[in-house]
Amino acid sequence: MQVVVRDNNVDQALRALKKKLQREGVFREMKLRNYYEKPSEKKARQKAEAVRRARKLARKRAQREGGIAAAPARSAAPGRPAAAGAARN
Repeated sequence: MQVVVRDNNVDQALRALKKKLQREGVFREMKLRNYYEKPSEKKARQKAEAVRRARKLARKRAQREGGIAAAPARSAAPGRPAAAGAARN
């Protein structure tokens, strides 16, 4: 993996590197390797991730084909004020 440093701008190069590492899943992999994961747990996690990806893909495909409307913007939970910190004293 390479990141070009232009005009001695190391901060910009560092941001680009972090973005590339994030996209490649390096941070996620490091987090997963911090502790031992039983093979059965790993298998269950991978299966759940695959199901999530498949559902997301199907949802996007349906939206593109006009089958369903785009998901509405998330709002505050029922019974909770819109601004979470507004009601606190």
